[in-house]
Amino acid sequence: MKNSQERSILNRYLHSKLGMVILCLFILFFGWNVIKFAGKAQQMYRDKNVAEQKIINLQKEKDRLSSDINKLNTQNGVDETIRDKFGLAKDGEGLVIIVDDKDKANNQDSQNDKSFWAYLKSWFK
Repeated sequence: MKNSQERSILNRYLHSKLGMVILCLFILFFGWNVIKFAGKAQQMYRDKNVAEQKIINLQKEKDRLSSDINKLNTQNGVDETIRDKFGLAKDGEGLVIIVDDKDKANNQDSQNDKSFWAYLKSWFK
């Protein structure tokens, strides 16, 4: 008998308006936490993709550096690197040096520096 009385008291509290409000608050609280968890899972997935891309880029860089090291272990690779960095040549080889024409650059600068009045005078000449 006591057991049935306890059940009726529990049912009375659970089925009351206050009990329903408390139950709804619990459901909202847990629902909100599930939504936050889903957002964090999506962010984690994006971070995972970024990290995988970084790993791929680092692997490519490692392969490139390994090939550079292997190239520097040969005499031809050392010669090529020195030529590229310092602009040197072997005996019997020639170098081509390209020099810009300074007069042409100065002439273009002087044409751009004309004033408004000089521009108008050039129309009437």
